[in-house]
Amino acid sequence: MSPWVGRVVACAVIAAGGAIAFGDWDPGDPFKMHFPQLPDPNGWDVNMTFPKVLADDWLCIDSGWVSDIHFWFSYQHDVFVPIEGIHVSIHADDRSGPFSRPGDLLWQHDFLPSEFTVREWGTGNQGWYDPNTGEAVPGDHFTTWQANIERILDPFWQEQGTIYWLDLSVFTGPNGRVGWKTSLDHFEDDAVWSDFGTGWQELFDPFTGVSLDLAFVITPSPGALALLGIAGAVTTRRRR
Repeated sequence: MSPWVGRVVACAVIAAGGAIAFGDWDPGDPFKMHFPQLPDPNGWDVNMTFPKVLADDWLCIDSGWVSDIHFWFSYQHDVFVPIEGIHVSIHADDRSGPFSRPGDLLWQHDFLPSEFTVREWGTGNQGWYDPNTGEAVPGDHFTTWQANIERILDPFWQEQGTIYWLDLSVFTGPNGRVGWKTSLDHFEDDAVWSDFGTGWQELFDPFTGVSLDLAFVITPSPGALALLGIAGAVTTRRRR
């Protein structure tokens, strides 16, 4: 990159810092995993309220920073209680046992409310499920929410062709219970669940026994996309 292009991109960085805000993710937007695992509008919400922990795997399709994470969730009984924090960790893929699961810890961060946004996503006839207790209530709630963790300041670097595990647990105010939404989009092995600090268990539908996957998408940073576009346009212009 020439010094002239470098100065233009540097200016773009400054401008982007002020202009690019937290953003939502919609189908059709870019992603950096095997495919987006979209929420099942009539599926389960699996308890992810601390100390409950859930995890699902993804395949990296493009080496780079994991700077943006989006997932879908609902509240038990549709009782809205603000999320006070989200624990996120990324793990290696452990295939040494009868089912794959999160292995060595590679990265983790506890996100405060100022570091993520939530928005209403849609509605459906959704059930509540806590695999630890066996509680399974069809038709418990109707509203789906999307959580957006973007522009992570100390992101994890993922390598193309590698499978990783995304581990999530949510902190809420008193009496709040949050469930990670299941997905109809299946990839590799089942999702897994655990109480914090204990062993992993496979996640199955409590009634049918069908393997369950969870709704999330790993995406490139909107700021990175904007800067790449600016740099590409400037480079093309200089070559003419």
